[in-house]
Amino acid sequence: MKQLVIAERFFLAIHVISTLFGLAGLLIVLPNPQIIANLPSFGQAAFGWSMAGGGVAYIVFGAIAVALYAYRTLGWWATATFMIPAVFLSLGSELLGTSTGFPFGHYQYLSGLGYKIGGLVPFTIPLSWFYMGLTCYLLARAGLKVIVGSSWFRHWAALAMAAILLTAWDLVLDPAMSQAPVKFWEFQEVGEFFGMPYRNLLGWMGTAALFMSVGAFLWRRVPVVLSRHQLTLPLIVYLTNFIFGATITVVSLDARFLFPVSLSVGLGVIPVFVFWWSAKPTLATVEDLQNTQASVDLPRSEVPRTPAEILAK
Repeated sequence: MKQLVIAERFFLAIHVISTLFGLAGLLIVLPNPQIIANLPSFGQAAFGWSMAGGGVAYIVFGAIAVALYAYRTLGWWATATFMIPAVFLSLGSELLGTSTGFPFGHYQYLSGLGYKIGGLVPFTIPLSWFYMGLTCYLLARAGLKVIVGSSWFRHWAALAMAAILLTAWDLVLDPAMSQAPVKFWEFQEVGEFFGMPYRNLLGWMGTAALFMSVGAFLWRRVPVVLSRHQLTLPLIVYLTNFIFGATITVVSLDARFLFPVSLSVGLGVIPVFVFWWSAKPTLATVEDLQNTQASVDLPRSEVPRTPAEILAK
């Protein structure tokens, strides 16, 4: 377990560092070519590599960090049953979108995000749907106190809130990636909402709700009990990715884009802080865990029998 924690923290740190390096490269180095010209040959080669592979690296490191975290705190079953639907359903939605314009509008991916599946969608895109989707869902689920035996209303409320959190991130991500000087994708139509078609936002919410609903259904008998301390990694991941998109949007685009950034703060950043803070500050007590276990309607042979086993789920 200790080795898992070390690996998880290492990849989280690399995810954050690579995001900051990406911001520095896009906002400081590229607009000032004399900085590159004054670098030694090794530095120029390193910068060229970072610009070519930096977008891939920060997504891959984020996905690894969240996958390790999920395995450690939730167990392999919960991790796999969220990751597989998230990756494959989001990939299907992206392939459909880049081929037909539904559900996101007509758009295409440019270079910078890695090998394109079917020549259309970079392999990193479904990974980002997975790690940000799980981050949003865990925070929403914890904030709304969703446990085994909760009402269906609470489960659906958590799914809706998680989809909103993920779409709130897109409010800063899409302008940063499609309208800043260095583009990673572009819309092939004039968008009504700051360059984005309104249906792009609906596509984000629909795709998120779809794969999260599948994951939630498969988790319906999994007792997920996470403390505020355990939710710190999802909080850091969400804020890191928000800061990346928001910083590029605010620095590179005009003052009009302060509106979607403000919406992203109101619909995403503030709620994730509230959800994180509303979780119990420490691990649940043995009594809490035993009560959670008792609420799981499974044959006794299938029920986790100790608090440690419940926490491992």
